[in-house]
Amino acid sequence: MLPKILPVPGRMGIAAAVGLLAGCGAQPAPSSAAHHPTIVSLNPCTDAILAEVTAPGQLLAITHYSHDPRATSMPLAEARRYRATGGTVEEVLALDPDIVVASSYLDPAAANAFRRLGIRVEAVGIAATVAQSEAQVRRLAALAGEPARGQALVARIDHAVAAAHRSGEGVTALVWQEGGLVPGPDTLVAQLLHNSGFASLSAARGLGQGAYLPLEQVLADPPRLVIAAGDERMEHHPALRHVKGVRYAAIAPNLLFCGGPTIPRLAARLTELRDGMGRPLPAAGGVWGGTDHRSLTDPPPAPSAGGRGVS
Repeated sequence: MLPKILPVPGRMGIAAAVGLLAGCGAQPAPSSAAHHPTIVSLNPCTDAILAEVTAPGQLLAITHYSHDPRATSMPLAEARRYRATGGTVEEVLALDPDIVVASSYLDPAAANAFRRLGIRVEAVGIAATVAQSEAQVRRLAALAGEPARGQALVARIDHAVAAAHRSGEGVTALVWQEGGLVPGPDTLVAQLLHNSGFASLSAARGLGQGAYLPLEQVLADPPRLVIAAGDERMEHHPALRHVKGVRYAAIAPNLLFCGGPTIPRLAARLTELRDGMGRPLPAAGGVWGGTDHRSLTDPPPAPSAGGRGVS
């Protein structure tokens, strides 16, 4: 693929040659200010940040993940205001951006192709703490020439984290992701759990990021709260119904993917769960503090049809 496009001189020539590959849809007029470079995001976790810190017309495209209701870390209606790409060199060159913001896993061949054509490449990794996420927000806002927008988002994150803080003895909790995976101790999720007054069961067991925690181990030493992120049948196994003193809740999996604007939403959800631990349930199988599927329950809800995992 690359040998066909690299010999063509000039970014605009390549963009014209592959322009038919670009997606359809009306887009805002590009910013003409020299300090407002146009940007394409190839990183799902920078999509939401850039949508907040760029000026109208600067963000030319985001990843296709942000158009997927199951994967997006930003409001779907907002995400669909932007063109989405599959991340191919041809799609990006057709948009002719000044900057490509990618993950640290960007294919080196693609990165070299962009640079050789005069497109700046910025790699943004995974934030493991609130401070790291805020540093990424400031960096991307500065890159876009909009530092004030970045500082406004940082202030919102700081306020949300402070409002979510709960002191005292931590309530043991297990964040159980699809496939029986758990977050590691040095992750943004673990920090926000601790900030909200929880003690991570997986961290206490020394389990790293993405480690597998089988149902048998959960039954042998259960936490006080199981937070299911996904619809795995293992997370709703009938055996859990016989474990007394354990409560169950659900959390949207896409709250765990990224930092930035996701942090206030995740912090608020965890605080809702933590505060609910002190409130009695009306009866076994009853629901605390609300009527949706996210509320605390005892015993765990039954899995939806088609769930996978332990039978």
